[in-house]
Amino acid sequence: MADEKNDRIHALLSKGVREKVYPGAVLLVARGDEPVFFHQVGQRSLIPHIAPMEKDTIFDLASLTKPLATALAIMKAVDQGRMELDQPITDLLPRAVPKDKSNLTPRMLLSHCAGFSGWRPFYVELDHIDPVKRKDLLREQLLNIPLAYPPGGKTLYSDLGFILLEWICEESAGMPLHLFLDRYFFGPLFLRKTFLYNRASPVKFGKDQFAATEQCPWRNSILQGSVHDENAWTLGGYSGHAGLFGPAWEVYTLVNLLRSVFRGHKQNYLRPETVKMFFARQDIVDGSTWALGWDTPSPQNSSAGKHFSEKSVGHLGFTGSSIWMDLEKDVIIIFLTNRVHPTRENQKIRLFRPELHDVIIEEL
Repeated sequence: MADEKNDRIHALLSKGVREKVYPGAVLLVARGDEPVFFHQVGQRSLIPHIAPMEKDTIFDLASLTKPLATALAIMKAVDQGRMELDQPITDLLPRAVPKDKSNLTPRMLLSHCAGFSGWRPFYVELDHIDPVKRKDLLREQLLNIPLAYPPGGKTLYSDLGFILLEWICEESAGMPLHLFLDRYFFGPLFLRKTFLYNRASPVKFGKDQFAATEQCPWRNSILQGSVHDENAWTLGGYSGHAGLFGPAWEVYTLVNLLRSVFRGHKQNYLRPETVKMFFARQDIVDGSTWALGWDTPSPQNSSAGKHFSEKSVGHLGFTGSSIWMDLEKDVIIIFLTNRVHPTRENQKIRLFRPELHDVIIEEL
């Protein structure tokens, strides 16, 4: 991507700030194994004071936790023979599983067709419970709440399924999710600013190193350096659906690792056939775009825009984060914003994101 062509992308990023799509953003584009564009724009916080966005600003990655933490850990567990994707959860959990959920599998949970509703405000009830007991109580509740639809009957994007997947991963690995990821990925890759938020441990970085998120009405404060998702916050800082933090370059490092393994390199981390299996669109539900922990472009109105090939995977995060990787064109786009700062009511990114992706692919 020649420098003169970058002008179009710079202009669009600046337009995003000017039109209040987001206060600030960091965009990293790579082609092959080479980053070709890495730029920041705008502000990482507006309230309580204005501070400029930096390339190494740490973002609350929200639902990017699903592919980059939970699904990644399950990839490793499958690789190690700790579990199988089509193994019933009755074999994977230490408690009795009710009949309506006994045939659920990690594959169904990863591809959002296990029967769970999308979201519930667990934090309202759990906030009054001893913090030490909250995860166990919620896990018991997940096993006993009625399903929203018959498993395999349709696709419904679900935080609940990924909260359950964290438990499955924890039981299979014999350790908490954050320790498993640190051991096999974050540590070996020298990811110094990528972590699952833990309220019980002091954050190693100053608040000013984080992109601010919402003026939270429930916690009555601007969130900066603490997790935005209320359920994750109440569960101690993270769960299988949210709680991952990191800067753009380290997000790229993780995504590029998966790209490299997919192409047969860095097999000391994962086997290529495992990554290919997770990147493949599933056929459990007709018309579903979901792979395993990853989405693929929808035929119309995809957040990836109109130029990404069918052989692409990606995911969005509620706070304004996104990843799209075209496995055919060999392109990665990491786009991190603080669009929920100071309010989640700002939805302008929905139209802006595919426009940006289209411009980038056209310039490439």
